[in-house]
Amino acid sequence: MDSGTAPHDLIAQVRERVRALESLEAGERDVCAVDLIDEMESLKNAAAAAQARASHLLRQARVAARAHLPAPMRERGVATEVALARRESPHRGSIHLGLAGVLVRELPHTLAAMEAGRCSEWRAIQIAQGTACLSLEDRQQIDAELMADPATTEGWGERRFRAEVDRRAYTADPSAVLARHRRAAGERHTSLRPAPDGMVRFSALLPLSVGVSVHATLGRAADEARAAGDERTRGQVMADVFTARVLRGRTDDDEGPVTPVAVQVTLSDATLLNLAGKLGDEPGWVSAPGVAPIPLPADVVRDLVARAQADGEATLRRLYVRPDDGQLVAMESVARCYPAGLAAFLTVRDRSCRTPGCDAPIRHRDHVVPAARGGPTSATNGQGLCEGCNQAKEAEDFRSWVVDAELHDLVLETPSGHRYRCVIPKLPPPQEHGFAAHFEENLARLLRRSA
Repeated sequence: MDSGTAPHDLIAQVRERVRALESLEAGERDVCAVDLIDEMESLKNAAAAAQARASHLLRQARVAARAHLPAPMRERGVATEVALARRESPHRGSIHLGLAGVLVRELPHTLAAMEAGRCSEWRAIQIAQGTACLSLEDRQQIDAELMADPATTEGWGERRFRAEVDRRAYTADPSAVLARHRRAAGERHTSLRPAPDGMVRFSALLPLSVGVSVHATLGRAADEARAAGDERTRGQVMADVFTARVLRGRTDDDEGPVTPVAVQVTLSDATLLNLAGKLGDEPGWVSAPGVAPIPLPADVVRDLVARAQADGEATLRRLYVRPDDGQLVAMESVARCYPAGLAAFLTVRDRSCRTPGCDAPIRHRDHVVPAARGGPTSATNGQGLCEGCNQAKEAEDFRSWVVDAELHDLVLETPSGHRYRCVIPKLPPPQEHGFAAHFEENLARLLRRSA
């Protein structure tokens, strides 16, 4: 198969099928539409199987080429290469790479079911995860029992499928499953992800009994509040009780201290001063420790700044930008490690990890051209990365360089020679207006009016 043209031909065929469907009379479309949806789902599953085989072959090739390196370094960066090719985050890339190895080496029936189009990548992940604690013999036994015959799982929902995998795994080796459950309790944690409309999604991974108890406690508080005439929805009450008890260790009627958190707000001067028209309506970017920046409407950001300033909970950090394009002013250091001020500069400019597809919060400030090869400790040669991506780029034959110093666009080249452009979004630029000469005076007036 010609790898340069075949995918394009396949995409063209898919588009042609859709156009043919659109040309049918309304009375003929329903059956053909369902048939096409079914065929495309099978195609997706078969493509996922092909990606798994290709990912496994990539790992084999990379390991063979790095035979001269210590074993722990031979696979470094391969998951990142998979993620870049799939346009996903490095975390997802590591999941796909791990799944590929399991499918090719240990789950032949699941891989065959994917290639036949009847098993999704999601189900393959479930059976791989659910049998990970078992011996190879037990794992392959469950693989054969569930995936060899299409009729076995026909009509099953996703929850039933995973439940059946877990049941058979426990039956095969109860002690191994119980040991895995005990280890899983050590992985309990909380996480925070941005959500649309200025919201965030806070979640916790907890042992089953604890999680059920927490949810039941919040539900009981919500039911009592609703029975007493509270007009909030049940979900709103549960969320409000949760936040009140975590932040203050109290109910809504008590008082108590709140742990202060530094919040970084980046916005244009026109937005801060609430100029009339589009200039004053540019959104601002808000971030906190461990949270990648999210855009918020101008009114929300102004209110946040004003209330924090009035309550004495925040101070303003002014970040100066070039008036023509809004880029932050460059900074440079003679130190090998990025000092605090320059590190904060990179965090504000890059917002989240610079690796394409990775939205993780910045943990490391790294040299684009390594210091060992003469790269300076400067804003131009600096980039913000998450911990995983910073380790991945240290693999042999990964290179990156700046292609546009003004906009700080980078190119990342993987060991296979593929190149990926790393572009950062622009910050809110300063605007040309009559307030510039009296910025401090107008800022003080704005804060007094908002207080």
